[in-house]
Amino acid sequence: FLSLVSTTWHSNDDDVYRAPPIDRSILPTAPRAAREPNIDRSRLPKSPPYTAFLGNLPYDVTEESIKDFFRGLNISAVRLPREPTNPERLKGFGYAEFEDIDSLFQALSLNEESLGNRRIRVDVADQAQDKGERPLA
Repeated sequence: FLSLVSTTWHSNDDDVYRAPPIDRSILPTAPRAAREPNIDRSRLPKSPPYTAFLGNLPYDVTEESIKDFFRGLNISAVRLPREPTNPERLKGFGYAEFEDIDSLFQALSLNEESLGNRRIRVDVADQAQDKGERPLA
């Protein structure tokens, strides 16, 4: 029944559909420097470890591919938790530790970038769980 669909609503008058100019700095293809991450710096840790939580990772990701993803940044460690019942299988998230606050900040600007076939999540890791420090109730 597709042949019954009419396309006469298309207009040849280009001015009708003229789109406003595109702000290229908001496009994912913009240079990373043009996309200052929309990050509240107060959420960043005041002291080491400077750890990023990595979510939605492809299941075939390796420490090397994570280091390559963050190339140019001072990355000191990568942790990729595995399924206890199947040590071959990753849980789909991990942590990247950076040597300095600026590397962590720049890493956060890669949130939603593609790694493999996934758009991965990069966020500040929960410091309390990372250090095992809990305030006493």
